[in-house]
Amino acid sequence: MNPLIIKVGGAFMQAPKAALQLLEVIGQLQQQRPVVLVHGGGPMVEQLLQALGLTTKKIDGLRVTPPEHMPYISGALAGTANKQLCALAIKAKLDAVGLCLADGHSVSCQQLDPKLGAVGVPQPGSGKMLSLLLAAGMLPIISSIGADEQGNLLNVNADQAATVIAQLLQGDLMLLSDVPGVLDVNKTLINQLTAQDIQELINQDIIIDGMQVKVTAALDAANSLQRPITIASWHTPEQLLGLLGGESVGTTIIPNPSQGTL
Repeated sequence: MNPLIIKVGGAFMQAPKAALQLLEVIGQLQQQRPVVLVHGGGPMVEQLLQALGLTTKKIDGLRVTPPEHMPYISGALAGTANKQLCALAIKAKLDAVGLCLADGHSVSCQQLDPKLGAVGVPQPGSGKMLSLLLAAGMLPIISSIGADEQGNLLNVNADQAATVIAQLLQGDLMLLSDVPGVLDVNKTLINQLTAQDIQELINQDIIIDGMQVKVTAALDAANSLQRPITIASWHTPEQLLGLLGGESVGTTIIPNPSQGTL
């Protein structure tokens, strides 16, 4: 069965009880299919930068990353956040391997836009290392830190990082956040979205900022993989087991059929 790529965001990193529950559910999912966990850690980065007296801002949901901030950002994401999750995985009795996007040349990156600084746009690289780890029953836990061909570290949006891992492994993608999915103007869960629906909600300023980045990444993955992508909440990890039975969870992003298949 194709791997399941699960992405978790920054707020998740500050909820160890919920994180442990999700990892325990992942252990159950692994009995039926390989799983890869991709994570961000925005709040952790914010706290560190503030403690250091450094200011930060976002443009269209993406963090502006001056190159001089990268040692701190990579330390927070690929270091502290990643190893905290690996430690929790031990508690959940999982065989986890902490990685970043650059390891094994799994993902190649280049600078997205000079105005964003050391922010990378990821592309699938080599799936050899991850395939070997999954075949051995391991749980790769991947931080969203990449590198370009010149050896410069780059900060990658975690939703986009997870999308590229799904493309690399031809896996199913689930983007988990602290909301149950995409919400309409009345804060009601939208069960299903097409590209047209998404554009209309963006135009109406209902899907904005970080959720816009998340939904755009999900649509990109849905189109490139030609399979639905799920946006759901990590607050209720037990719901994820329903996926194995074909149940609907969160918001499903539907691929555009005109994209064709890979």
